[in-house]
Amino acid sequence: MGTNRPQRWLSPGDLNGFLGLVVDNLSIMAFLATALIGIFGFPADIVFLRMFPGTTFGVLLGNLAYTAMARRLAKRTGRDDVTAMPLGLDAPTSIGMALLVLGPAFLHFKQSGLDEHAAAIATWQLGMASLVIMGVLKFVLSFFGGMVQRHVPRAGLLGSIAGIALVLMGFLPLVEILKVPVVGFAGLGVVLYALVARARMPLGLPGVLVAFVVAALLYYGLGPLGWLGSGYHPPVAWQWRFALPLPTLQWIDGLAAATPYLPLILPFGLLMVVGGINVTESARAAGDDYRTRDILLVEALATLVAGFCGGVAQTTPYIGQPSYKAMGARSGYTLLTGLVIGLGGVFGYLSNLVELLPLSVLAPILVFVAIGITVQAFEATPVRYTAAVVFSFFPAIARMVTIKLSDPTYVPSDHFGVLFADHSHGISELAVITILGNGFIITSMLWASFLVALIEGRALRAAWILLLGSALSLFGIIHSVQLSGGVYLPWSLDEVSRQLVWQFTGAYLVLAVVLILLFMITPRTPRDTV
Repeated sequence: MGTNRPQRWLSPGDLNGFLGLVVDNLSIMAFLATALIGIFGFPADIVFLRMFPGTTFGVLLGNLAYTAMARRLAKRTGRDDVTAMPLGLDAPTSIGMALLVLGPAFLHFKQSGLDEHAAAIATWQLGMASLVIMGVLKFVLSFFGGMVQRHVPRAGLLGSIAGIALVLMGFLPLVEILKVPVVGFAGLGVVLYALVARARMPLGLPGVLVAFVVAALLYYGLGPLGWLGSGYHPPVAWQWRFALPLPTLQWIDGLAAATPYLPLILPFGLLMVVGGINVTESARAAGDDYRTRDILLVEALATLVAGFCGGVAQTTPYIGQPSYKAMGARSGYTLLTGLVIGLGGVFGYLSNLVELLPLSVLAPILVFVAIGITVQAFEATPVRYTAAVVFSFFPAIARMVTIKLSDPTYVPSDHFGVLFADHSHGISELAVITILGNGFIITSMLWASFLVALIEGRALRAAWILLLGSALSLFGIIHSVQLSGGVYLPWSLDEVSRQLVWQFTGAYLVLAVVLILLFMITPRTPRDTV
């Protein structure tokens, strides 16, 4: 127990914590912007002047609240070593929003006849609506977090997060890194050297900062000499972009368009509630006893406010609180991060940094975080359940393959549609991959939970999970037979699509019946339970 001397606003460790937390948020914002602008051709002004201010405002509010909570805990306990809970943009779901929701929605709006600006505004409204939906869900579930943990096995929760991390947050940024391999691979190597191998950096500098400096020097040193080929793009001129994150009700206009994406949006919110519970337990183990409900409510309200003010990516408390504590960070680092990120969205200097630092420089930190999340899924899951974690990866892999194959720069849209609908030799391979990937987060949870139940000898519980999967398949919440992945009433579909629905719905139903019969006719051992 410490003394009741006045609390310092900044400690020496707060600088390292600040640099690490800012870089994490900057990397995610960079990927969000680069994916929308570079991959989908989204207008930059909509991203920087409408999406960024509200998104970063949520980071500002959340970090200010967590700073106040840390100082209150320090005052109550008389300690001077309390570390604030770090909060920032959630990497897996932010990347998922860009690649699975916002980007495809923008292309759909354009194909429906809207011009580029109108399509971008409609997409922004959809993104706001998605954030409001996630915020409401997180607010409600913050009162029932324990119940969620009890009913969904850890392998299902962590496996679904790890699947997102591995393929969306790890593999796709790795592809971007290797588009400029001389720069990206060097940056990635330094990140792995510093953060995975835990090697000490010169002058005690944070490993992430050293990796950024090395990669940026290579990029801007070798690029003008022509040694990076077409991977180098000269820096754009600094632009003054000022935009206040004012509350707006335009998100209401995006609610209808957000409905087909609910199979993605709702699990995104659910995962953050469970993640918030886990990080609070992690902080408690490190010595800082925060109330779980307070942590979750701050996260939910920060997401809600961001959605009302134009944001499109949700906030979350970061799992690394014990790491920040080991750095010597206290409460100053979250205060500084909130101010720098929040004001950066208002005054526009974050958008200029995003344009100045290419993805090959920023993406290595995303790959490292993806590795960490995937490793954690195995470390935090008992060995006997690791097969369930691995099994839960397959739907995410299918979704990643679909993202690439449905890109019209790879496969023209009309040709993709023909291949999808070719049932001359049964369900086409492309249809199987696409349908498996639609609703992949919920599918991953179901598959892992199903296999955990089998491993535990609970055949009837596994059958109930399969019956739930059958019901969800019927309405396209998982395994949607539409290319867009939308939900539907099966009787409203055409005959060919209905046949696909019955096939996947029946698959779960038949296996459930098989398991029930096996349970009934097989002699029971003591471990066989309902």
